[in-house]
Amino acid sequence: MSHSLTPRDTGNLPALAARPLIRLDAYVAEDGSTVVNGHLLEMGGNRKPNEAILDAIAMFARTLGAPVAATVIDRSVMQVARLRVHPDGSSRTIADEDDLPPGLERTAAEEEAFPPLARVERIIQHAQREELHAAFVLASALREHLTLRRGPEDDLSLEARAIEAYLAYLRADYTLSITLALTVARIRCRTDLHRAAPDVARATAAWQRLMDDGQVVTRGQELLHMWGRLSAEGVVLEPAHQAMAHTVRTRLEHGARAVPPPPSSAPALPQAQEPVAPEDKPLKPTRRGLRRFTRKASRTPAP
Repeated sequence: MSHSLTPRDTGNLPALAARPLIRLDAYVAEDGSTVVNGHLLEMGGNRKPNEAILDAIAMFARTLGAPVAATVIDRSVMQVARLRVHPDGSSRTIADEDDLPPGLERTAAEEEAFPPLARVERIIQHAQREELHAAFVLASALREHLTLRRGPEDDLSLEARAIEAYLAYLRADYTLSITLALTVARIRCRTDLHRAAPDVARATAAWQRLMDDGQVVTRGQELLHMWGRLSAEGVVLEPAHQAMAHTVRTRLEHGARAVPPPPSSAPALPQAQEPVAPEDKPLKPTRRGLRRFTRKASRTPAP
């Protein structure tokens, strides 16, 4: 599975002078790994992710001398939390409907303060040091927040998902890798067919590593639809891509479960009413006064 992890811009670093109400972001993975603004936090002892996040954001608020907004995606409880954290360490949560809508202007300002490409550089550095868990968690955090801000079909969101898929592949989690890679390929086939072949190829590379018969058949049929769609639309495939398409068909025809080739009229893409990224488990909306992210100034540890 080919996806370059070579830094493209070594001078792309986070801006130091973020405006006070630029939104910070945090992420808690299902295993409790915690990320704030693209940095993986060291979680010593029995420190809880929510406390570590509040401490980190409060430190930023003290540096700015102004309240800070934050969005926390917490996969351990399947929830998005919207926060306001003050320099004295106090914090409160607000409901989704009380938050400012993303908007192009605010999104651009947030990403100027904490550039996505700078975060990609950090992911690359972890991967090059073979710190694959850290790299994967950071990639998941980046993909989740870009998708929340920009939507799953945005180019940056797609690139982050592709990197996440590649890191899952390096970690030998081929089921997750193909799930992520197929979503990128589906979206690309719908929005920019002439750029789709490399993404279908990456998904095929992960599929070749699958051992479960059911997954092999289900995912293989979808890959055949995609390769067939590219060919039918006149997209010129490289010899390597043609060989991959042939490999998928051959494995399905001669494997434990013979599968007939799909009819030429079969749809290659999800129906319009289906979610773009069905594997993205939905998050619960924020409630006002969410206790684990609400604290008084007196509870804030000294800097």
